Amino acid sequence: MKSFGKRAAGARLERMRASRLWAGDGFRNIHPVLPGLRDTTAPRPTLREFLASDGRRFPLGPLPSVDPHAGWRQPPGSGLRATWLGHSTVLIEIDGLRVLTDPVWGTRASPSRLAGPRRFQPVPLPLKALPPVDLVVISHDHYDHLCYPTIRELARTPVPFVTSLGVGAHLEAWGIPAHRIIELDWWESHQLPGAELRIHAAPSQHFSGRGLKDRNATLWSSMVIESPRHRVFFSGDTGLTTEYAAIRERFGAFDLIMLEVGAHHPSWGDIHLGPVNALEAHRLLGGGAFLPVHWGTFSLALHAWDEPAETLLALGPQRGAQMLMPRLGEPVEPAHGSAAVPWWRAADHPKGRHVARQPTAEAPPKAMPWPPD
Repeated sequence: MKSFGKRAAGARLERMRASRLWAGDGFRNIHPVLPGLRDTTAPRPTLREFLASDGRRFPLGPLPSVDPHAGWRQPPGSGLRATWLGHSTVLIEIDGLRVLTDPVWGTRASPSRLAGPRRFQPVPLPLKALPPVDLVVISHDHYDHLCYPTIRELARTPVPFVTSLGVGAHLEAWGIPAHRIIELDWWESHQLPGAELRIHAAPSQHFSGRGLKDRNATLWSSMVIESPRHRVFFSGDTGLTTEYAAIRERFGAFDLIMLEVGAHHPSWGDIHLGPVNALEAHRLLGGGAFLPVHWGTFSLALHAWDEPAETLLALGPQRGAQMLMPRLGEPVEPAHGSAAVPWWRAADHPKGRHVARQPTAEAPPKAMPWPPD
């Protein structure tokens, strides 16, 4: 099946093996897991639990969204603007350039078009309606971040890709020419030719794989997007790690921090943040406007679909976080961000009826639809 991708070989594999993160048969997380993140007594969710459908896991109606084209007609006055397009897909406008993170337009986070987690919320606009993009950033190779049909469409454009070590093998197999692929190890950087824009790969706490036999065969990374005037952090997928403090020490303050907040479970606490640990990661990174991602598109866990947003709405202001929670497709400038409002509640009450939600105040669980080890 082409959507599985391809294993690295030749010079690409040799470069991967030279990484300090290579553990002989794959990459590894080298930083100690913080104590208490994973509840070792919590049973892992079963396949039956993931396949079961109930009202807690999906919104009752479509989420409010906007066509972003009106907002894109004028350049951002501050020079930095972000448009969340669902899950971890964000179009970042930074000093005249456009960077697209983890683009996923496919209907399923799965190798199959017939099975696997299906998106409950469409992208606010077709991929072909996206304005020209200067760079695509891919954090790692999981299906909800590296989407085969989306990459096939992007292969028809001249856009270059920056990604983690090994992921380029998938991209090349799907039609992206090798000269348009830049693969980075942690702390390595790439400057976009002819532009004052640098992409840095930074640590994250996660894993990789698209099949049964390629666990950790490619690297996972967070990414720093930097221009002379602005600096943006994109977590990809990650658990909480003190390496966030090292990232802050190396790069300084961020104008925009995009952290994953959805898909969590007590038994998988070291490979996803969830909203409470995301607030701690935000603190370690030194603060800055906080745009939550990795929610509102796929049901990849057993918690209520809107639990991450409700928890952040309640706890974010208490922790002093400048929350940016725009509607899908709504361009927002971190410098001009407004107070977060619970626009997502309309999806569960399409006729206007409102029921107050109770946020989760304790550290929430973390999960993915496959076991982390």
